[in-house]
Amino acid sequence: MSQIKVGIGYDVHRLQEGRKLIIGGVEIPFEKGLEGHSDADVLVHAIMDAILGALGQGDIGHLFPDTDPAYKGADSMKLLEVVKERMETAGYELGNLDALLIAQRPKIAPYVPLMRTRIARGLGVEESLINVKATTEERLGFTGREEGMAAEAICLLEKR
Repeated sequence: MSQIKVGIGYDVHRLQEGRKLIIGGVEIPFEKGLEGHSDADVLVHAIMDAILGALGQGDIGHLFPDTDPAYKGADSMKLLEVVKERMETAGYELGNLDALLIAQRPKIAPYVPLMRTRIARGLGVEESLINVKATTEERLGFTGREEGMAAEAICLLEKR
């Protein structure tokens, strides 16, 4: 079995009136939130998919299906803890994680330190192993038109 594994994750959610905007485990004041079966934390979803991908254990749609009422309104940070347990059970630990949010608005930079803290806590690692950044698409595409947000993540797992 390989001592190092790499995974990539991607997620996208539509913006919707009347929902809270939760990104990276942080509630951000904004006029819209992300639509989804759970809390629709697009960044944490991409992170979970990256870890599951590195482990060869599918994706969050398989692990937490949106057809299961148990996950209706679920806190993605609690789901991240389940993914962390799977990583540990497989004998791996996080080497590092790099995550990118793609959104035209709101400005994410003020919330990045708290996102890093919450994601690190959820994974049981030091913050130095977690990088979070954000970009716009210069008003191009669905994210640029503020129809939704997307996120990408890549992680390195190392055998314990």
